[in-house]
Amino acid sequence: MWPSANSRPFSRSARPTVIWRPTCTCCVADEPIAGFLRRVQTVTSQPIGLSVPAYGKASLAELLPSLMAGLGVTGFDDVLGLRPALTDVRHVIVLLIDGLGEHNLTAHPDTAPTLTSLASPIGPVHAASPSTTPVSLATLNTGVPPGEHGIVGFTVALPGTDRLLTHTDWRTDPSPGKWQPVPTVFERARRVGVTVHAVGPGRFIGSGLTEAIYRGAEYRAAVSPGDLVARTVASATGEGLSLVYAYHGDLDLTGHVRGCASAAWRAELSQVDSIVGSILSGIGPDTALVVTADHGMLDVVSGDKVDLDATTTEPGGADAVALSRGVRLLAGEPRARHVHTRPGAEVDVLAAWTEILGERAWVQSRQQAIDEGLFGPTVPAVHAERIGDVVAWARNGAAMTASRREPGAHSLVGYHGSLTDMELAVPVRIGRG
Repeated sequence: MWPSANSRPFSRSARPTVIWRPTCTCCVADEPIAGFLRRVQTVTSQPIGLSVPAYGKASLAELLPSLMAGLGVTGFDDVLGLRPALTDVRHVIVLLIDGLGEHNLTAHPDTAPTLTSLASPIGPVHAASPSTTPVSLATLNTGVPPGEHGIVGFTVALPGTDRLLTHTDWRTDPSPGKWQPVPTVFERARRVGVTVHAVGPGRFIGSGLTEAIYRGAEYRAAVSPGDLVARTVASATGEGLSLVYAYHGDLDLTGHVRGCASAAWRAELSQVDSIVGSILSGIGPDTALVVTADHGMLDVVSGDKVDLDATTTEPGGADAVALSRGVRLLAGEPRARHVHTRPGAEVDVLAAWTEILGERAWVQSRQQAIDEGLFGPTVPAVHAERIGDVVAWARNGAAMTASRREPGAHSLVGYHGSLTDMELAVPVRIGRG
């Protein structure tokens, strides 16, 4: 349930269509089934405080299709009921503020008076899971959950290899069109006559992630926040219908490094509010500005970090050693881990991570995560194998860091990726020129 008075109750969808099934059932052959179930029984129940995204009802996957349907574009469904908010609108600007969760925003109304004053006709929606930028942006821009578009983590293991792919550093290997095969909303809208632009940092041009999730949009580089405003406003013009997607990432970066409870974060939120105000002052009455985000954020104190790289002479070293047994590759991020195991080790790794992490994480097998619908109702086999053999979602304020393999991520203050309301709930605020 959302805390907002505007929110609608979320109901769990039907059991997902699981196209993939594990083949390593032999790994439990030497253990009685009852004993195996006792070892993993705590994994199968969804813990209090964590939610499964409301795919198909109220998630980022429904936002762009609902906006297009609200404009009257054929081939899209207004699942979110946004049509009344788009009366007489021809141009829609979607401003994506990286890291601005609904709870982060509503906690600071005086810092962002313009943004918090905008209409919230449907309340917040859910980010994707993991609640991280590549996964949520792919979900937003394709209109389908992660299991379908295939971008299932910040960092994932390339199937059949010992290589890791970090989606934000991705170039051409693997091929973006094959790795993410779903047509984007931009492509679909463009085919029926909508003018589509994306505005964001120039460094994103030519990246694998850009090629995978912005296909169909003409990408316009912005060199500064002011340039972002100017290029966004200039793109929302013309006689026909248009969709403009604009991305701003400084708030997320500030939150990671300084923390989302810091003065620096609040100052950056004030800058975001200025961007919103500048766009609103530059657009006409036939243009709607929709502000949303890819995830929220919370701060993690050092004592709540489980360092998976700790040595036996360091605090938590014994646990780190036990958690490393049977692990082939560690992927994901500190609050949403994909753990790829050595052949035959899945059951032991699942049991160890469940027992050692306890209430600090919801630990599941790959199949359990799929069955829970965490990657959506449909997960093709080619995408399922990108998910860890074991998946761990951080609870409360915990994080599963790796100080030697991922020193940068280990040193951060603000984190996201898991399934708490702080991370999953993202705003949908709408203003008119």
